[in-house]
Amino acid sequence: FFYAQNSHLKTKITMMISTIPTVKSFTASASKSKSKASSKCASFTSKKMSQCCPCFRVRNHHFLIAERRGRNTVTRNRSTILLCAQSATTRTPQGDDKSESNDTNNNNIVSFRPCIDIHLGKVKQIVGSSLRDEKSVDEEKPETNFETDVKSSEFAEMYKRDNIYGGHAILLSKDLETKEAALEATRAFPGGLQIGGGVTAETALEYLENGASHVIVTSYVFHDGKLDEKRLEKLIRVIGKKRLVLDLSCRRDEKDGNKYKVVTDRWQKWTDVCVDEKTLERLSEKCDEFLVHGVDVEGKKMGLDLDLVELLGKYCQIPVTYAGGARSIEDLELVKTYGQNRVDVTIGSALDCFGGSLKYADVIDWHNKQRGLLLK
Repeated sequence: FFYAQNSHLKTKITMMISTIPTVKSFTASASKSKSKASSKCASFTSKKMSQCCPCFRVRNHHFLIAERRGRNTVTRNRSTILLCAQSATTRTPQGDDKSESNDTNNNNIVSFRPCIDIHLGKVKQIVGSSLRDEKSVDEEKPETNFETDVKSSEFAEMYKRDNIYGGHAILLSKDLETKEAALEATRAFPGGLQIGGGVTAETALEYLENGASHVIVTSYVFHDGKLDEKRLEKLIRVIGKKRLVLDLSCRRDEKDGNKYKVVTDRWQKWTDVCVDEKTLERLSEKCDEFLVHGVDVEGKKMGLDLDLVELLGKYCQIPVTYAGGARSIEDLELVKTYGQNRVDVTIGSALDCFGGSLKYADVIDWHNKQRGLLLK
């Protein structure tokens, strides 16, 4: 066991040394700079570093191999790398005077967060806003961009192979086949996927016990057009806030000054909850992450909602993933810029593995380049 501790976070990292051949030395060091967020680093040497696993997990966040100029440099000719565990769970809004937290924010690294959307037991990519509640599940006819017979577990295994953690499996219909397909995905990639879609305090534990890292919740806590504090507190008592992702998927309300407001029940029902600085600050105390779909552009491959990305980057204090409209590597860079390196991004319909033109391999390369992991 290697223990890392900084001013924000105490983390126990279990390192599977068996995956690292011929380890000669292992030492720990820590930065003592008062003006910068402290980090714990471990340096080790191996004869065959190319065989090392490039990514570990830190309390459901990446344990990153950092390649930085000056400090924390990867020196390949000596097969020496530095592994830096930095807190991804405390983020400070723009304008805060806490220099330590702001320096941590400057070191944040944007991630690609994959998805597995499941409808009637099959992996699909749909236009989310086209979903409607019908008398029976079989009568649902959402606008579908892609459908495949490839099992959800195969997509999960692909993400596991590429060390892409923190993605989400979403149940888009309420049938048993869809639930089982989602569970197959989380079992195939234990701790690697979050799961959402109809999750309640009564069902959340089952998903966690079947390998999900977190549950994603919207309609259960945003109930009858409002935030149901009692339901939220009940859910936290059952699973704890560290296993909870609040879905703040939203759209602009033209009747109320174009404010972003949370929408629920397949994005058909409005709530009075605005996605703004006040809401993000308050709810950041109740969950581990946010997931935010830009409903007006999601699934339409028509470009990003950059105003929403900018809002999330400015005010989110905890990890947040944006989904909606991303279709190119240039869009990923836009999320990185407008989100101030604080906002992770999901791509669905645009990927070639889901029938689009953007190569999944190129997105993985981009994801790895953010970490200095792409070795030639």
